Amino acid sequence: MVRYGKRKCIGMKRMGLGERKSDSNTCWSKQLNKRTNEFVVCVRNEGYQASLELRKIYQAVPDTDAERHHLLRVVDESGEDYLYPQDFFLLIELPKAVEKVLLAVA
Repeated sequence: MVRYGKRKCIGMKRMGLGERKSDSNTCWSKQLNKRTNEFVVCVRNEGYQASLELRKIYQAVPDTDAERHHLLRVVDESGEDYLYPQDFFLLIELPKAVEKVLLAVA
């Protein structure tokens, strides 16, 4: 007998693009939704050593669905955005000139 049911977990795959409404009250939501381009620094990478480098700056992508699960959507070493635990990163504010250079390189 085959049972069908709701998925019990979220994958690490890229999610489809679409407009999302923010109803999360987490500090990440409030901080990431201020501007479109936010950057974070990696402070932990257990289990993701190939994807994340410690002390490296990554671009964060706002995703309220992921934030509800304490995850953060980050553009990693592969150039694609994936979900990682929020506590692996610290949100940083960069000078406008540095931000502009990082966005141009990406």
